[in-house]
Amino acid sequence: MIGCGSIGTVIAEAIVDERAGGIELVAVYDLIRERAEKLVNSLAKKPIITRDADELLENKGIQIVVEAASQEAVRQYAVKALTESKDIMVMSAGALLDDNLFKRISDLAQKKGRKVYVPSGAIVGLDSVKSAAVAHIEEVTLTTRKPPLSFEGAPFVERRKIDLSSIKRPMVLYEGPAKEAVKLFPQNVNVSAALSLAGIGADRTKVRVITDPRVKEITHEIHVKGDFGELRTKTINRPFPTNPKTSYIAALSAIATLRKISGSIVVGT
Repeated sequence: MIGCGSIGTVIAEAIVDERAGGIELVAVYDLIRERAEKLVNSLAKKPIITRDADELLENKGIQIVVEAASQEAVRQYAVKALTESKDIMVMSAGALLDDNLFKRISDLAQKKGRKVYVPSGAIVGLDSVKSAAVAHIEEVTLTTRKPPLSFEGAPFVERRKIDLSSIKRPMVLYEGPAKEAVKLFPQNVNVSAALSLAGIGADRTKVRVITDPRVKEITHEIHVKGDFGELRTKTINRPFPTNPKTSYIAALSAIATLRKISGSIVVGT
């Protein structure tokens, strides 16, 4: 596993507790070694801490690499993981909206006979969106609403020098294609990448990002219209206490994906 922050910790604990199916946590790596050490010390079964990502990726005993770090980690390590004949689970799915990187990863995975897994993350309805995309989809819109604290450090906020503490009423920060949204809010709207990949692509998937000081939860609303009919979903997620930028269910989604990979019965599209 690459990344030992909030999401990585929950995934690691689930693997060790056998809630993620028949999977063993062999090794972990984090740019901040102290973070990896803290995680390993808390686990009953201790994986090794590698000196760098290459040591982890070259380990012949590893069959799947879980990226739980950042979009930059996907850009740095996904191709090498596949080159080393390993499957990879991508949590920071926004990186996959880079057309060149996506093609490299897709072509290499096919060549090597490996899989790239993108969990549903913090939204519901991807099964239906994938099914709808078999026919014609007219439009897909994601509306994300989060408290101001969730957007600290976002490139969009930094560039515009927005004082999040001064926001007293709901404010639309962004409205546009998913491809741009994942660059401006790399830790906030990775869900739009999964939605884009499941449906009509990042250029046609519309994203609306709202910050609202009145809310404590993270809300994602999806609207899809096409030949199949119309779909509307709303997910209200609790953020991590230690990382308000992301939802707890994102980590649970990764655990469920690992259970599916290691299981013998697959439920859902």
